[in-house]
Order: sequence, then structure tokens, then C-alpha cells
Amino acid sequence: MTDFPVDQLPDGESLPETAYQVVHDEAMLDGNARLNLATFVGTWMDDQATRLYVETADKNMVDKDEYPQTAAIETRCWKMIGRLWNAPDPERAIGTSTIGSSEACMLGGLALKRRWQKARRAEGKSTDKPNLVLSSAVQVCWEKFCNYWDVEPRFVPITEEHKVLDGHDLDRYVDENTIGVVAIMGVTYTGMYEPVARISEALDRIQEAKGLDVKIHVDGASGGMIAPFLQPDLEWDFRVDRVVSISTSAHKYGLVFPGLGWVVWRSVDDLPSDLVFDVTYLGGHMPTFALNFSRPGAQVLLQYYLFLRLGRDGYYRVQKATQDIAVYLASEIAKMPAFDLWNDGTDIPVFAWRLTEGYTDKWNLYHLSERLRLKGWLVPAYPMPDDLTDVVVQRIVVRSGLSRSLAESLIQDIREAVDYLDDLESPMPTEGLTSTFTH
Repeated sequence: MTDFPVDQLPDGESLPETAYQVVHDEAMLDGNARLNLATFVGTWMDDQATRLYVETADKNMVDKDEYPQTAAIETRCWKMIGRLWNAPDPERAIGTSTIGSSEACMLGGLALKRRWQKARRAEGKSTDKPNLVLSSAVQVCWEKFCNYWDVEPRFVPITEEHKVLDGHDLDRYVDENTIGVVAIMGVTYTGMYEPVARISEALDRIQEAKGLDVKIHVDGASGGMIAPFLQPDLEWDFRVDRVVSISTSAHKYGLVFPGLGWVVWRSVDDLPSDLVFDVTYLGGHMPTFALNFSRPGAQVLLQYYLFLRLGRDGYYRVQKATQDIAVYLASEIAKMPAFDLWNDGTDIPVFAWRLTEGYTDKWNLYHLSERLRLKGWLVPAYPMPDDLTDVVVQRIVVRSGLSRSLAESLIQDIREAVDYLDDLESPMPTEGLTSTFTH
């Protein structure tokens, strides 16, 4: 039996079969991806996609001279996505693939900041104090953007009355130093859409009153690949004039293995040209706008495969089946006296609930999360963001592959866990309970 050191490089070689078996066995100790209802990240693709992945794993996305067809397919994909998002002139739109939606958001934010800086300098004004307006429930990548690029984040708190950023009181946060407003199509905490059109209308009123023309970046990490198929009449994309850029995560409801994201700008005029580098690399010239340089090209090909394989009808069928499971789960949980729904899964296939006020003082949602983990389910419990931190919710993310029979098993396990906790003679201890929140 070969004994490997845990945290240092072994002195010698081993057989490939031996090394494979060690890594394979270690990976088996991870949770069951199918029962992980915390993550948004896709965990399944079909056999043809898996074969394509293996065949193209060596492609470097940045090396467009060596892999020109992969580069051409990348362009086809973001043009398809631009049309999916109703770009007014798809031939003048511009986009790129990224390693995920976090990088896509960073690029969208950088473009907003650079456009604001250019406009301020042209007017002879200071560019010292840029700010970005976003919901307090925003994904952590936006906090990183503001931290890394010296932008003041202005968080609009969510409340019981305003569960998402909806334009309410927006004039209190927007000023001449605002580089843009972020609208989220699928808030990480609950899955709810932020009403992009209403946010735009609030910005219209601010422009009329103060002369400030503030643009919107839509963070469509999940909803960007749900809304075009399940809510095609909802105006959240480039049909809203103030929206200049949209990002999405292809490895969420784009249905691709991680990691891949996309960002598209309304037109080439909305992406400052000085952010795009012309790079000489391995004998060729290529434009590049990315935080990462060398990165896998296989996922881009997988996205193209899915676009060809599914088409609009196929994406609708897959997303609708996923949403149907989410709505079923939400409706069953709503029937239980222990819970109050926060939302019902009819935006993206994600929903959250909280413990009914006054239901019990013997247990809380963290205890329920731990009981479900014993059955293999990962269903996170966590506090809501600032100004609502006293509200603890649980959230379920339904992804492709969660069948109706598995959903019924989950409901049965939740009922049994609640019955067990209700029957306790004394309150459960709260020490050591932590959030299992997953972005």
C-alpha cells in the first residue's frame, strides 16, 4: 500500500493508477452534488458534453491565433446572447466570455467607472470619489469590485416593505459621483428579481430633477438565462434604455460546467476602447478585455454545444421543468405551519422561507439545516443582510437534475425533521451554529 504525505510533495513517483485511485477516493468524501440545494453552480451535463469537454480541455481561450475556431465560436455565443437580451443593434453590441459571472461583473463595473471618469474629465470635474449604488443583498463580487477599484459602495437596504432594490428612495443615494446602479436578476439571498424597469423610471425622475444621467448594469448571474425563456415579456434587458451592460453566469442556469460567464454591452460605444488591449501572443495579435489571461476554452465550446443542442425550445423546457419543481417545493413548504415563505420560486427557481413567528422556542432553522444534512441534503440557513439581520431564512436552489421524486423525498425529510424537533422535551443548544450560506 502506498502512503502519501498529506501536505508536501512526495519524494518519488507513483503509478498513474495509484495516484488516480487516491484522488478519486478523496473526492468521494465530498457531498452528493445532486442533494446540494445551496449552490447555484451546475453539476450535470450529458455524455456528449462530457466527451467534448475531455476532447477540448487543452484549449487556451486567450490564444486566438492557435485556436481561431474557438475564438470564432466565442463571438457567435455572445452575439446569440446579445440577441437573447434584445440588443437594439446586435451587430454593434460587443461582449466577451469570462471565467464566471464575478469576472463579468467586474468588467461591467470597470466600464461604468471609466465612462464616468471620461465624462467628468471632459467637464473639468474631479474623479476622486466614484460611487456605485446597489442593494444590500448584492453578491459579494460587487463588494470586491468596490474594494479593489476604489469605488464607494452605496448600499440601499432591503426591508420587509422593499424586499429588493426597487427604486424606492433611490434619489438619496445617487449623486454626480455615481458611476451606475446595479440591478440583480435573481438576488442571491432569495432568488427574487429586482424590477429593472422601475429602477430605470426612478433614475429618469432623478435626471429630470438633477440632470444626472445614470446608467444600469444588470447582474443577471442566474436570471439572465432564465428570464428570456420563462418571462419573455418582462422588460429587464436592453429593452430598458438605461441598461448598458448585462452579465450572466453560464455555469449556473446557462447549464455549463464551471467556470464560464458572459458580459455583453449594448454597443461598442458603451465599452471604453482604452480598456481593450491589443496583445501580441504566440505569433498573433488579438484584442482582449479580461481580468484573467490564460484560461480554459472548453467551456465556451460547451456553451455553443448547448445552444445548438437545446435551442430556444429546449432551454424553455429545461428551465420550466426546474421552475415547476421549485414552485412545487415552495407550495408544500408553505402548507407547513412552521414556515412562512419569503418568495415562491416564480422568478428564478430559487425560494426562501423563515420560521413562523411564535411557532417554537425549542429550535430554529439552523437546527433544521443540521437535521437535513444527516439525510445528505444541504439546505442553507443564514441571516438576511444589514437592516434585516434579525431575520433568518432557509433557501433552496433548484437546478436541472432535481427530479420530482427527489423533491418529494426532500419534503418528506423536512416534515420528519420538523416532527423530530417539535417533539424535543427541551430547547436545542445554539452554540456553534453557523450559517451555511452559499453564493
